[in-house]
Amino acid sequence: MKKFTLEISHASAGQLQTIAAELKIMANSWEKFGPRIAINGQAVEPPKLRMTPTEAINKRPRKRHKLAMFL
Repeated sequence: MKKFTLEISHASAGQLQTIAAELKIMANSWEKFGPRIAINGQAVEPPKLRMTPTEAINKRPRKRHKLAMFL
């Protein structure tokens, strides 16, 4: 067994979420070729590719109101 340690600095929250998602996708896609990858000692769950209905409602773009400018 090999062990790797990742140290990430100067990354935004979005970048860290993207890295975590990519690691999960990689771990799950490699599983069919033999490697079993665990993150923090736990088996990797498949990434959620769909939002729950409540997440989808919260992600909807909000309407923006145009302000008329009068000169």
